[in-house]
Amino acid sequence: MNGKSMLLSGLYRICVALPARVRQGAVTWLSKRHTTAQRSASSLWAVLALLLSAPAMADVADMLLNVKPAVVGVGTFSPTGRPRANLQGTGFAVLDGSYVVSCAHIFTQQLDSEKNETFAVFLGRDRQMSVRTAQLVVIDKAHDLALLKIAGTPLPTLKLGDSTQAREGWQLYFTGYPIGSVLGLNPSTHRAGLAAIIPIFTPVANASQLNVHALKQASDAYEVFELDAVAYPGNSGSPLWHPDTGEVLGVLNSVYVKGVKETALSAPSGISYAIPAKYVRALLEQAQSKAP
Repeated sequence: MNGKSMLLSGLYRICVALPARVRQGAVTWLSKRHTTAQRSASSLWAVLALLLSAPAMADVADMLLNVKPAVVGVGTFSPTGRPRANLQGTGFAVLDGSYVVSCAHIFTQQLDSEKNETFAVFLGRDRQMSVRTAQLVVIDKAHDLALLKIAGTPLPTLKLGDSTQAREGWQLYFTGYPIGSVLGLNPSTHRAGLAAIIPIFTPVANASQLNVHALKQASDAYEVFELDAVAYPGNSGSPLWHPDTGEVLGVLNSVYVKGVKETALSAPSGISYAIPAKYVRALLEQAQSKAP
């Protein structure tokens, strides 16, 4: 292998490791620098620009290493129950690491005080599970969001992105526990295209197709993200994140939204939905205003 081919090989390894935004900026810079005086090196510049434009396969895998530690299981725990731990959904840590965002419908059941049942956050890996008792701080039933507070060592956190800037066609990812802890506490990550940004309520042809949830949303409709990915009940509360920044743009909702959007269908579709992060931001602001 000659020196030139070794140079190009090395450049490729460097370029594909760069985030997509950095690569695009580099391509723009190169195009401005490519003047008449540099024509003698035109072939090298062209190859370098091509490499910079190539997709970076390591981006998502690297970002996932930052996302997963902030993702937790949520549900209930009873020291005398069978089973003791009941993982019902997913959540993710925010703010100072002592708060967890999830979906409100997960926490609607009444706790069994006789069995000392509490809301809980589940941490760990595989079968090595630890439990943190959680307190329900704020609940937003309109957007099916809940904020929990836990004690103990702060968890790694995720940042909220600007969901108002999200665009249809973006490729995003969500991480959570689709089937709970059946296979151990192992979060799964799925790719989800942002197929559409749509009103949560769609008018139906027949009043018999309406349910309680749909009637509530009809009176105060807002936009949600429609995703071309299959999510399961355990995914409710999973963060929907951008692969370039790791910022959360939405919260997966596999029960509440689907029950509203698909009242006219005889069988549920494979479409999934997410609540935009701007409503999570409002939830956090409400919690902080109540803090002592």
